[in-house]
Amino acid sequence: MRYELVIFDNDGVLVDSEPISNTILAEYLTELGHPTTYQESLRDYMGAAVHRVHDLVEERTGEKLPADFDATLHSRIFAGFERELVPVPGVEDVLAKLVADGIPYCVASSGSHERIRVGHRKTGLDQWFEEEWIFSAEDVGHGKPAPDLFLLAAERMGVAPERCVVIEDSPLGVEAARAAGMDVYGFTSMMPADRLAGVTGHFSDMSQLRELLA
Repeated sequence: MRYELVIFDNDGVLVDSEPISNTILAEYLTELGHPTTYQESLRDYMGAAVHRVHDLVEERTGEKLPADFDATLHSRIFAGFERELVPVPGVEDVLAKLVADGIPYCVASSGSHERIRVGHRKTGLDQWFEEEWIFSAEDVGHGKPAPDLFLLAAERMGVAPERCVVIEDSPLGVEAARAAGMDVYGFTSMMPADRLAGVTGHFSDMSQLRELLA
């Protein structure tokens, strides 16, 4: 294999959380007087840390979100995860193949450490990730689309950026990976391929990723 480290995004790549979280986010923003559709939530916030929601709402309306916005949003999303969250189909086969081939991997997510761990416990993916293989936007000063998170993951895992490949499903994540000097494969199960400009390649099913990484 030509890569020495595979860096996975989490939401939408490892756990099938984007439909749950963006439905809840759109409903909550609408409830607060900022009408938002599910598709608008995907367009504006998919792949981003929660501070982007605050920034865009204030930029567009001049209003700040409530002080308890993050806590309420996360509480609702975690409840949704407990009801509905499942792994992305086929991703455990990909992880098993990496383990069998001795290829290191990790996760670098815009979500909080708590969100990552809640999702992994619910889906059983926690068995595939050691604590030191989990990186969150909380660990860096600037989240995606800045390259900081992916560069931190590469540094901590002891692999040069040019020997890493990132698996992403959002334009912000693709931009971050490219800024980090890494190859990036775009997962198009939810995001149209034309929204993931500049990727090394596209795939729509995890079985295809196994072949791309071979």
